[in-house]
Amino acid sequence: MSSEYSSTHDPLLLPSGKQEDQDDGFSYVKNKKGDFLVKFTRWFLKFAMCLIFIGWVSFLFLLPSESVAELSKNYVDASSGSVFWVSGSIFLYGGPIFIIAFLAIIYLRISGEEEFQEKKKPKHAALRLWTFPVIVDGPFGVVTAAELIGIVLVIMYIIWALSVYAFRNYSLIPYYESQGKRNAMLKHTGLRFGSVGLICIAFLFLPVTRGSILLRLTSIPFEHATRYHVWLGHLTMTLFTLHGSCYFYSWILEDRVLRQLINWKNNSIANLPGVISLSAGLLMWVTSLPPVRRLNFELFYYTHHLYIVFIVFMAMHVGDKLFSVIAAGLFLFMLDRFLRFFQSRKTVEILSAKCLPSGTVELVISKPKDLQYNALSWVFLQVRELSWLQWHPFSVSSSPLDGKPHLAILIKVLGNWTQKLRGHILSITDQDGLIQPNLKLKAYVEGPYGHESPCHLMYENLILVAGGIGISPFVAILSDILHRIRDCKPCMPRNVVIIWAVKRSQELPLLHSLDMDSLCPNFNTKLNLEIQTYVTQESEPQLEEGEIQKYASSAVFSSSSSQCGMSRLVGTGNIIWSGTYVMVSTIGFLVSLTLVNVFYINPYDISYQWYKGLLLLICMVASVVVFGGLVIGLWHFWGTKSSEKENLRDEKKTDSVPCNESTTHKNLSEESFAKTIVYGQRPDFADIFGTVAKRWGNVDIGVIVCGPTGLETSVAKECRTKSFGRKSNTPIFHFNRHSFEL
Repeated sequence: MSSEYSSTHDPLLLPSGKQEDQDDGFSYVKNKKGDFLVKFTRWFLKFAMCLIFIGWVSFLFLLPSESVAELSKNYVDASSGSVFWVSGSIFLYGGPIFIIAFLAIIYLRISGEEEFQEKKKPKHAALRLWTFPVIVDGPFGVVTAAELIGIVLVIMYIIWALSVYAFRNYSLIPYYESQGKRNAMLKHTGLRFGSVGLICIAFLFLPVTRGSILLRLTSIPFEHATRYHVWLGHLTMTLFTLHGSCYFYSWILEDRVLRQLINWKNNSIANLPGVISLSAGLLMWVTSLPPVRRLNFELFYYTHHLYIVFIVFMAMHVGDKLFSVIAAGLFLFMLDRFLRFFQSRKTVEILSAKCLPSGTVELVISKPKDLQYNALSWVFLQVRELSWLQWHPFSVSSSPLDGKPHLAILIKVLGNWTQKLRGHILSITDQDGLIQPNLKLKAYVEGPYGHESPCHLMYENLILVAGGIGISPFVAILSDILHRIRDCKPCMPRNVVIIWAVKRSQELPLLHSLDMDSLCPNFNTKLNLEIQTYVTQESEPQLEEGEIQKYASSAVFSSSSSQCGMSRLVGTGNIIWSGTYVMVSTIGFLVSLTLVNVFYINPYDISYQWYKGLLLLICMVASVVVFGGLVIGLWHFWGTKSSEKENLRDEKKTDSVPCNESTTHKNLSEESFAKTIVYGQRPDFADIFGTVAKRWGNVDIGVIVCGPTGLETSVAKECRTKSFGRKSNTPIFHFNRHSFEL
């Protein structure tokens, strides 16, 4: 990490002084030319990707029109008869996704952290579409202006597509008089619903590819992208349900429901695979609804794995040509899932497990020192002693810049799984809180995942609003800012206000465990920090000042000499390896399609649509396993060698982790920052934001909220009120959320 930052410090120093220009003018000019070339290349790649994306979306938008549909059909038929099989139709419908992904690899490789390094403080506050909340109460939750534009565009597409298809259906009625007008309209309407549903499902898997190159390109954290997956999932299943209902009703009118349900045509659409696929999709849909998910998360989690059944039988239902519409997005999801599978196979040693009186568990997990993540990252955790299938996401509460070979996670004991975790930790410790001899606590970890660009570093003025355990990522943010100030790394925040609402005072140690003065001495000269804590269910202090430290239980570290850290196969880490993984697998996919066509489909005259759809899916899986597995193997070998070299370098200066390491706390009166604790009331955001607005003036203020839905809604509403119709001398509040529940 130090080498990356050292290369970016020079441009920040050169403009303020001309020493290097005087000593070596040629070197300075050369650097300026290199910077210009990098900037131009980034601009060109960004422009090309935007142009390709706009062209691709425009094509999909116009696809329902008769002229574009006819052209695409002719192209698909012609390309399917070539030696490359359905590669042509995959390129037509999903090729732009692959091209954008390839260009994104190059873009991210040459960009690094330059975009943040070169960011200058704006002279005036300005609204931004992606941080301005427009809708704060509604079925979609808090919706920003950018998200609203996306929603409107999707609604416009649905209305446009269904209108065009309805007009085309009406014009076809005279040709189907023998079947009856009602039956003809029902079948063709069902067909159109299915066609629009295919376009929606082409995007459905992209948001849930956690380590996706595309998410990294757009800087959309996966917990935000999950919302888009949920929205698309509801829309897709609504369209597919209407698709199946139209056909089912037409079969009722024809009095041959059972015959049609079990019909499995070879050279046309096979009904039975479609019925199986739709049934699996409906079961996933019903169990993913908020009431069911809140009451029984395990039911939602297990039934959601029916997506495998849903996809397999859909491939057999629609055949190879139609299935190629969704192939690109599905293939990228397969790549991500396969990489995560290998990453999560490595057992990770939990170095420390603490059960705090506040009903919170803190885990400290071993990791490689050079693991790349940021303060708003998440990890997925599985403990086999509790469940062999369940994975649960938790935000990281330690800074990536602390230089330690471990990271910390704070877990609020709320559901069945977290209660089992707390009970298991207590069962393997003795009366003194030490892990019993010959017992170890191990887990499997996926991640870290999260923001590609650390949004907390993009604002000079920050307001962090947390509810309960939502303080966990803000502990990491505060630690990250202090590390950057101490190490003179690029860091914009200079004014930080933390607003934290808790139910009871026994939760207060979660924030007070961070000894800021020892982490960054005299930080108050460079950072104005204010912490406002609201204890909502207590009318007066339950503890005298200074006694809060007794709640910080001693850390219980494993005495194992061979620490087993997290895997280096992280999709959000090394861009060279993750990019190679995507490119080699994609090229291998196209090669496998050609080989199957040349050596199997053509020689044996395979013509069954359902079978060719299944073959296409098998080629996708085989390409991921064979070609992607080869890259993963090399990646793992390279990571192992790097780890061995790192261990040899650190062998002489190993920082042994002491047992019973107690967290030290300063006396509250000695803290070098503004701090208030209010009992018996909730934060008044109108008053707080108004006070901050008068104090800071015409600036951009980044607001990050992590807490329950009600807290998020209140903060978003106040950001919208203060920013909309503001005066010229007042700030703009930029709303950012860190998902409290996934």
